[in-house]
Amino acid sequence: MIRYKLSAWLLFLTSAVISQPAAFTPRGIGGGGALFSPGINPADHSEFYISCDMSELFHSVDFGESYRQVHFTRFTGGPVSKVNFTVSPGLLFSLSYINEVPTPVKSTDNGVTWTVLPGNPDNSEPCYTLSVDYHHPERMVLSHYNQLFFSSDGGNSFDLVHNAANPGSGVVAGGVFYDSDHIYIGTNDGLLVSDNGGNSWMIASVPGIPVDQGIWSFTGAKQGAVTRLFCITGNKSDIYTGMPGSDYWDFFKGLYSYDVGSGGWISRQAGIASGVDFPMFIDMAENDIQTVYIAGSNTLGEPIVMKSTDAGATWSHTFMTAGNGNITTGWSGSGGDRGWGYGECPFGFEVAANNADVLLFTDFGFCHTSGDGGVSWSQAYVSKAVENPAGAPTPPKKSYEGIGLENTTAWQLHWSDANSIWACFSDIRGIRSTDAGATWSFNYTGHVANTSYRVAQTADGTLIAATSNIHDMYQSTRLMDNLLDAFDANGKLIYSQDNGLTWQDLRIFNHPVFWIALDPGNPDRAYASVIHYAGGSGAGGVYRCDNLSALASSTWTLLPDPPGTEKHPASLNVLADGTLVASYSGRRTPSGFTPSSGVFTYNPASGTWTDVSHPGMRYWTRDVVIDPNDPAQNTWYAGVFSGWGGPPNGLGGLYKTIDRGATWQKLTGNLLDRVTSCTFNPDNANELYLTTEGQGLWVSKNINSAIPTFFLVASYPFRQPERVFFNPYNTNEMWVTSFGNGLKVGLMNSSLPVSLVSFQSLVQEGQIWLKWETASETGSDRFELERSTDPLRGFQMIAGIPAGGNLAGRYQYADISAVSEVNYYYRLKQLDLDGTHTYSKIVRARVPSENPLVIYPNPASDKITVRSNETILSAEIIDARGQTVLNAKYIRTGDIHTREQKIPVAGFAPGLYTVKLVTGTGTSLHKVWVH
Repeated sequence: MIRYKLSAWLLFLTSAVISQPAAFTPRGIGGGGALFSPGINPADHSEFYISCDMSELFHSVDFGESYRQVHFTRFTGGPVSKVNFTVSPGLLFSLSYINEVPTPVKSTDNGVTWTVLPGNPDNSEPCYTLSVDYHHPERMVLSHYNQLFFSSDGGNSFDLVHNAANPGSGVVAGGVFYDSDHIYIGTNDGLLVSDNGGNSWMIASVPGIPVDQGIWSFTGAKQGAVTRLFCITGNKSDIYTGMPGSDYWDFFKGLYSYDVGSGGWISRQAGIASGVDFPMFIDMAENDIQTVYIAGSNTLGEPIVMKSTDAGATWSHTFMTAGNGNITTGWSGSGGDRGWGYGECPFGFEVAANNADVLLFTDFGFCHTSGDGGVSWSQAYVSKAVENPAGAPTPPKKSYEGIGLENTTAWQLHWSDANSIWACFSDIRGIRSTDAGATWSFNYTGHVANTSYRVAQTADGTLIAATSNIHDMYQSTRLMDNLLDAFDANGKLIYSQDNGLTWQDLRIFNHPVFWIALDPGNPDRAYASVIHYAGGSGAGGVYRCDNLSALASSTWTLLPDPPGTEKHPASLNVLADGTLVASYSGRRTPSGFTPSSGVFTYNPASGTWTDVSHPGMRYWTRDVVIDPNDPAQNTWYAGVFSGWGGPPNGLGGLYKTIDRGATWQKLTGNLLDRVTSCTFNPDNANELYLTTEGQGLWVSKNINSAIPTFFLVASYPFRQPERVFFNPYNTNEMWVTSFGNGLKVGLMNSSLPVSLVSFQSLVQEGQIWLKWETASETGSDRFELERSTDPLRGFQMIAGIPAGGNLAGRYQYADISAVSEVNYYYRLKQLDLDGTHTYSKIVRARVPSENPLVIYPNPASDKITVRSNETILSAEIIDARGQTVLNAKYIRTGDIHTREQKIPVAGFAPGLYTVKLVTGTGTSLHKVWVH
């Protein structure tokens, strides 16, 4: 197989393709899938990475207000893909899933490109953790299942430093604390220590932890002469390498602290409710030995974060899920479309290495952040403009705008009209848009299955959806009987007569329903794909209905099985003459794939099937697509996956027939290993887009040639698109669904609109300034600045600004009409010369009634003055490496003069510094340049 090894020459081929979408924008509800391994940049706390088990590596530079994702040809993410920042600008380290094996890699351009570390002891062996010394990036600890390795040369070579005491459990590296030449690794075999920069190692003899307990999660800090370590323990028999956070139930056995050089580990559990709270992760800032956090779940199955400010002597909850006490929410929260039980438990938890006030965690669906030490928390998966306030129930059925954190599988899009769209999803069931895809909601009733796979619309506007409680159908993990033959109460057809607002049962099969297709020549006839093998006598197969207008009273008849198949029907197409064209997908047993797949036609008049399969389709066929440009409907395309293990190998690709399956031609040769589906550009009969597993989105510009050529659509960043859909009301919009990356939309006209680099709001001297910058403009006419005090009620234009035409530019506008203490929301509407337009993201701004805090001059060379409405209690200045270079405490007298402090910066090295101020109302961070 050739998956994941094509990036170098794939990108070369794309130079020939110039009319594909120049960029794809994520759209959707935000979140919904498991997220892992957050990493916060100590030099800039607004920047972090998080990874996903669906292969994405998400990157935020505004503390979770928006995300980009690293291109799949550069990096493949997974549960252990934590990004390690370093003091060297742009130098990062992580674990990328190369050929599905977590492999140590580094980037020297801040995550744009990645290369494999040459010293990895075994590239065929999965790595489980990689921890890099921020201040000395040549030092790193790498773990395989049973071994720990150390590198002192940036990963060019590694030395074995520890073997697992129990090879069955492996060696768990629960965390690493670097203190100059002193390095501490918390493992399930004990505390592994080096006091000479990694040249030699030993398990330290530190009493206090019972012999039957092992360290699972570990952290440390140093302040002054005190080095303090913390750990969470579980029973050694319960700990194993690669254990996820979801194994939290009754796992926690102990929490301990140890001051290096003191007597031993001390139990620190006061305030942690035994049998109620199940912490799994512990972390702290490396420069604060008093403040510690733990994260996990509880008996309610809700995420918890607890905090200690007295070195673990006492603990209290800081993530208040009851009534959303201190958490601004998106669609998940108390009272929301999903409760806190959907997120359930952290899969990753991170405190900024040099600031105990900055932390975040990820879970089964979401990311939540705090910038004030857990006093308040914010959702970080939908637009801030539409989030819900803390301390109030999350309103159900509200519309949301995603911000790029799309990590859930989408199967199909269907437009009921120009504004009403239904999107079929796994895990989150399905989502609706009533504004042409700008925002999405769960505003519907009657559909409660895990997944909606396919929707069709009758002539009278009725929607019919195929649903199931079993997700990921016909992926590699959903081909065997033990999963697919289970009883499925939501394996059914449902229908809606109001554009998806309300759904009702049409036919309950109690087995997964994957596809629904209507007969264009007979409004009462429909077919459905139902999956159930059960030793060959199951209820699966293609069902036919001849009285569809009866809806819930309609009758459905199981057709006889096509020759050689085993009740795994997939895609269905009904031709104009009534012929049904069906694909049957793969089925696997413990011995491997069965030759039960292919393409088949059904004649409803004779009630007979005909096998029209190419031999390459026998094991794992996906979609069959009828060429919309062939009026005779003789031309079809079939997507085929290669299997693994013997005969299924090397069969995948795109196949074409021009004679209804009598003969087939494999168009892609050995270029593409697994093709799912294909879609024609409705405005170009020679342009075909095809989707693959692991190799991204591809296009052919000459699909009708005898030997068509195919190119990667490099602007689409995700490795596994599922299907392509063109908006029937605006064919300039190309939408792509995906296996794990939600929805993305691209504009076919590559000259549209402008390449917008940034759009931001700033409050300066009592006015709101809107500033934006473009990297390129082609045929751009003007910008219209729109404002709202309630985005759900619409925007109004407040200014028109001429664009640069064909030149990049910087723009700004002062909204002098903004009044104080009002939340304003702004967006840009960019119009091209032909009237086509696009919108920017929404930004928010508020003018305070009185400027609460001023720092001047900035840049500074000698001193800065801080003036505040509140008494200034302390000021800390932190350099770009995260080191505190000044820490001043001020006496609180109540005198007005304590609200102004002069802070010396003379002698500081030129560069960017963070000023951390504590006033009578809280803590704030500010950037100051010193020159």
